[in-house]
Amino acid sequence: MADQSLLERLDGIEGRFEEISTLITDPAVIADMKRYVRLTKEYKDLEKLVNTTRRYRQLLSNVEEAKAVLASESDAEMREMAKDQLDEAAAQIPEVEEDIKLQLIPADPEDGKNAILEIRGGTGGDEAAIFAGDLCKMYMKYCESKGWNVAVTSASEGAAGGYKEIVLSVTGEGVYGILKYESGVHRVQRVPATETQGRVHTSAATVAVLPEAEAFDVEINEGEIKWDTFRSGGAGGQNVNKVESGVRLRYMWKNPNTGETEEILIECTETRDQPKNKERALSRLRTFIYDKEHQKYIDDIASRRKTLVSTGDRSAKIRTYNYPQGRITDHRINYTIYNLQSFVDGDIQDVIDHLIVAENAEKLKAAEL
Repeated sequence: MADQSLLERLDGIEGRFEEISTLITDPAVIADMKRYVRLTKEYKDLEKLVNTTRRYRQLLSNVEEAKAVLASESDAEMREMAKDQLDEAAAQIPEVEEDIKLQLIPADPEDGKNAILEIRGGTGGDEAAIFAGDLCKMYMKYCESKGWNVAVTSASEGAAGGYKEIVLSVTGEGVYGILKYESGVHRVQRVPATETQGRVHTSAATVAVLPEAEAFDVEINEGEIKWDTFRSGGAGGQNVNKVESGVRLRYMWKNPNTGETEEILIECTETRDQPKNKERALSRLRTFIYDKEHQKYIDDIASRRKTLVSTGDRSAKIRTYNYPQGRITDHRINYTIYNLQSFVDGDIQDVIDHLIVAENAEKLKAAEL
């Protein structure tokens, strides 16, 4: 019943886990922050797999023990207990093996990171901006339900409401690994508030989800950053137009993929605290550069595994929100549900779960496990 090739792979993983357990208590390793962070992350990533492996080995042991009892024991009660143990273990083993195989597939190294969520109104004029605002509210409510923290980094409001563009910073556990499925074009079909004839219009908004870069992910010469400060606009508050809390960052960056030098311009007016705005502008700069430098990596992954689920293709139409029918359709997995109102109120987990299952199936097939 045991998969010997699988057990051999697990032997090496358990050995590596024990090795890391020792290394992360070594003062020399702790003193090397980059190495320590990398090893503690690897330890955390392997811990679940090792625990599942131990459960798998215990089930296999239970099967062998039960078979031995059935082969040697004549007592009816003992045989009945052994048979129950055998049936229970045998029923669980395939499920645990499947779980192990999924965990053996290398995880996207970005999945555990925080995320930058960019929402932009697309085709459809004012209605597209209003829809972008609706998507923003939807994600904010979803993030709140997950216990994640959301901060608005920058926003440009639409003339009739909503946003031409809004950028959110989302922090929490495993944020990018979940929100990455939302990258792409979202299409809405409904009667706009500005429509006098009652006709259904189709508009769109684009969503881009980027893994937030950590300080040691990219190399930035902070001495070459040019900073400007300016007075924040907005309604009310004694600081408005009096204190130069807004910051503007300019940085000349050489793209390693193209060899070209380009100027990066980032503004942040999120808080009335200038140092905090500088910190958040720096975070956005790191994320921007990280995204650019890793685009080739993303393209390579997408070309090798043509998944329609989470390639992060920002030009692909991924979902339609049909208000007259109360329908949500995710085109990547051809999945339709009729709970539009609760969906736009932040109840999007069901669709994400289906996308994860679909991607896992693709991964297993590609890995031939």
